Amino acid sequence: MLRLLPPSDGMCQTPPAVWRNVVMKRTLLLLVIVSFGLALDPVWQVISPPGEAKAAGVPAPAEVLGFRPGEDRHLARWEQIVDYFRRLDAASDRLIVDELGRTTLERPFIAATISAPENLRRLDRFRRIQQRLADPRTISDQTEAERLIAEGRAIVLITFGIHSTEVGGPLTAMNLAYRLTGDDGPEVNEILRQCLILLVPALNPDGVDIVKRWYDRTLGTPYEGTAPPELYHHYVGHDNNRDWYAFTQVETQLTVDKLHNVWHPHIVHDVHQQGPYGSRFFVPPFIDPIEPNVDPLIVQGVNFMGTAIAWELTGRGFPGVVINAIYDAWTPARAYQHYHGGIRILSETASARLASPITVRRDELRPGRHFDPRRSSWNFPMPWKGGAWHLSDIVRYMEAGAMALLRNAARYRERWIRHFYLIGRRAVEPRPGKPFAFLILNDEKANPVGRARLIEILLRGGVEIHRAERAFTVEGKSYPPGTLIVFLSQPYSAFAKTLLERQRYPDLRQYPGGPPKPPYDVTAHTLPLLMGVPVVTIEKPFRGEFVRQRSAPPLERRRLRPARLARIGLYQSYRPSMDEGWTRWIFDQYDIPYTILHDGDIRRGDVRSRCDVIILPDQSPRAILHGLPEGRYPPEYTGGLSAAGIEALRTFVTTGGRLVALNRASSLIIQQFALPVEDVLQGVKSDEFYCPGSILRLRVETGHPLARGMPASSVAWFERGSAFRVRPGGERRVRVVARYGDGNPLLSGWILGPEHIAGRAALVDVTVGRGRVILFGFRPQYRGQSVATFPLLFNALAYDGK
Repeated sequence: MLRLLPPSDGMCQTPPAVWRNVVMKRTLLLLVIVSFGLALDPVWQVISPPGEAKAAGVPAPAEVLGFRPGEDRHLARWEQIVDYFRRLDAASDRLIVDELGRTTLERPFIAATISAPENLRRLDRFRRIQQRLADPRTISDQTEAERLIAEGRAIVLITFGIHSTEVGGPLTAMNLAYRLTGDDGPEVNEILRQCLILLVPALNPDGVDIVKRWYDRTLGTPYEGTAPPELYHHYVGHDNNRDWYAFTQVETQLTVDKLHNVWHPHIVHDVHQQGPYGSRFFVPPFIDPIEPNVDPLIVQGVNFMGTAIAWELTGRGFPGVVINAIYDAWTPARAYQHYHGGIRILSETASARLASPITVRRDELRPGRHFDPRRSSWNFPMPWKGGAWHLSDIVRYMEAGAMALLRNAARYRERWIRHFYLIGRRAVEPRPGKPFAFLILNDEKANPVGRARLIEILLRGGVEIHRAERAFTVEGKSYPPGTLIVFLSQPYSAFAKTLLERQRYPDLRQYPGGPPKPPYDVTAHTLPLLMGVPVVTIEKPFRGEFVRQRSAPPLERRRLRPARLARIGLYQSYRPSMDEGWTRWIFDQYDIPYTILHDGDIRRGDVRSRCDVIILPDQSPRAILHGLPEGRYPPEYTGGLSAAGIEALRTFVTTGGRLVALNRASSLIIQQFALPVEDVLQGVKSDEFYCPGSILRLRVETGHPLARGMPASSVAWFERGSAFRVRPGGERRVRVVARYGDGNPLLSGWILGPEHIAGRAALVDVTVGRGRVILFGFRPQYRGQSVATFPLLFNALAYDGK
């Protein structure tokens, strides 16, 4: 207990009457702080370790790992982390470990449920309560709602380790689990009574081992602390945190199917790390723009929780905490729960060099969006002054942030549950600006694969879909049986609406008329466009004979016949490219055989004897050509393709090979091969042309073999792409296969200066010697979502120029 004692006479000559007045004022201040209700301890109290009263027999992480989580230059293997959680399960009646499934590389994917023993004995009851509250249509009246709210528990999902070079997360997960199971003090017990905590130690277990293996290999060498020269998720690397609406990866599917859709958490805490030269810790509020389908109660809940965490950490003496900076909340690709009734709290802690400590001088700190880490501001009131930064600091900040969130969830349990219920009620009610329904058509224009994928995504996201049993008429137009209807009077209407409608990203500038403010990620996510599925928005109510569609329509899984495929080589840089990973994932999904080609495989020459076609995925020309820097990585991983690799590719093409360059890789080939094509966007400034991850209209020359199976009008995913012009005299060697639409080609997202790209070539076929170069100015296989343009890529694999 905190005691306020007068100073001794040797320290201060404060008169007793004055001291009594000081004590009264401090006591009043403490009462005000406590009565205000935020989970905030007095500012002079530092973060405490687990209380002295510890649950007997609960092992500390160091007893299993052989080191303390956060100790410099020590990382855990995934099997050690799993072993620790299973030992906690055996030793504690506060924690249950479940294996939800297997990862991409067949490791166990686990989650721990943590709560008071009496709550764990009633898990089924609390799950049923939460399922009822998630769908207010199942609750008879307000009296029943009040009873369920009073009985329910705050459901908190805390996830670590989705990005595996952010190594503090899985270590913090063990510390946090130990604290919640081993601390028998009143604070932890109150958290456990009020909350059901779902803890995922790593959303990417495969990456835990990928990073540790590389770190241990380079420990004590000049390369210590570097990122692995491979994607830390087997397929998609950093993009695994861009998969929360497309659900392509196994780990995303397990988390959504086994946690989100079962427990419908009120609060999701997504624990990350950021670069070392900014703030020490970020929590929301997010900066603008906020995606317009996110309920205002969710936005305010995020603001409330993030600010409460920041206030508590600052009060506990943690410097360098920033809010309302860097990160926006536009795309659902990072925020499943924002469309499912709960809040997502992103936290970002400054990194070291993996597990190796660093020293950061104050003058090395760099300004970010909406704050300067060297100066105090309203959203960054207590700057960090620089100095040593250890893995233990990362773990300490992460654990403090998680505990602050849990204190808030426990104290405001009733409010979090009530607001969750209110958000669900608003979702099922009509409101101005909300359409009545979307129709998903099944006509000759629909891509059957895309339609099946779209339905799978909506159903996995909890969206209710109905199928017309008979023809029906809406707004004077007749629709046939089999048409699918998504009514928006349902709990997850926001999820359906944001994926089915077109985005209009706001025109945000650094100053009026100045350069654009870049989005944190991309600006469009309209799945019907990307997947080639016609969708109609219906504003007014209509009637018909409809039944629930509970699964995607069956689609025959077809393998592309090997006889029609060339021998495919897929370039894989040691400077990892997520676009390469996505390409590889698509090939594996469609059983397309391929060979991975690294820099040395190409530099050695004679590629023609091994491959008929080589694919260069999207990557900057500099990254492809120069690769990883010498001196920072072992020699076998450095140097990129180099001049020798370019010459080998040129020989490959001129002797009859086919080179397919995607997006930015096209610029490299144009430059190095001196093709009779130029990119008209080269050198254009961002305040003249800017299109940061948007969907554009595409006109396709359907008579060209590369366009086989494509409609005349399609889409292109444009993100740092190209627009081509054929140089004078090059017409005999260059065939234009597709062009961006005339006028303003924007369909969804954001574009500045559309006149720079309108009508320009987007896909060209160039004859070079006896071979061909195929240049894509866009990403035809964007994050596994752009099903509408998969045929263009697949045709490039089989096309022989005839």
